[in-house]
Amino acid sequence: MLSVKLSVVYSVLLALTLGLLGACSTTPEDKTAGLSPDKLYSEARDMMDTGLWDKAIPYLEKLEARAAGTPLAQQAQVDKAYAQYKSGEKAQALATLERFMRLHPASPALDYALYLKGLCDFNENLGIFGAYTGQDLAERDQKAAKESFESFKELSSRFPQSRYTPDALLRMRYIVQMLAKNEVFVAKYYFKRGAYVAALNRAQTAVTDYRDAPAVEEALYLIYRSYEALGMAQLSDDAKRVLEASYPGSAFLNPNAKKDTQSWLDLNKLNPTKLDWSFPNFSGSK
Repeated sequence: MLSVKLSVVYSVLLALTLGLLGACSTTPEDKTAGLSPDKLYSEARDMMDTGLWDKAIPYLEKLEARAAGTPLAQQAQVDKAYAQYKSGEKAQALATLERFMRLHPASPALDYALYLKGLCDFNENLGIFGAYTGQDLAERDQKAAKESFESFKELSSRFPQSRYTPDALLRMRYIVQMLAKNEVFVAKYYFKRGAYVAALNRAQTAVTDYRDAPAVEEALYLIYRSYEALGMAQLSDDAKRVLEASYPGSAFLNPNAKKDTQSWLDLNKLNPTKLDWSFPNFSGSK
């Protein structure tokens, strides 16, 4: 009886072992194995056309490897970066773009890569819900905004005739405005808590570093009010006179006046630029 039981146990263990070995030897089928580079790209493009960005990425990675050293491999790299950007993989997109620019410093797609790099940082700074809630860039960490500005600045200085430069310049202007507004945002935070010297310092930074930004108006108002709160009447009066001379009828001196609340969404409607992921082509044309 014992030998029968052992035989049964042995048979079960053997079956399980064979099953496990069979499972381990089974590898996922590579659906791209028989596809030419052109067909791979065609399949990836079809996926991107229908918004299947995450599904297109593996195809573009395969294409990059199989077409190494060809213009099609470069196309695969920049398209992969855009697919990563669209699927929310901002860090991966930035890494792909950095690698592309390092490997292909003379590529006809360099302006595109710089623009997309700036766009990744710009949108990252807005946050996932920024576009829907209207949350200001000025209320968020400014590191990504500054990196975005540098990418757009490099694009506009190196490629002034690029099709992406006009939109980059618009975004640069907005970033500068928001960096100034960030200083004012912090200054207001200090002012409301009675830290008038700290508020004064941040407001003065906005006036000094961002002279043409709309936020300078409020910065001057905070300087005037901070000096007033500190009991420095002469400096307070001077700041108020500068505010009145620079911004006649300032809304900050007239509680009933309407303040400017224009957001990036409004600015973008004024000059919309649609980023076309199918660019650049590698024939050298722009």
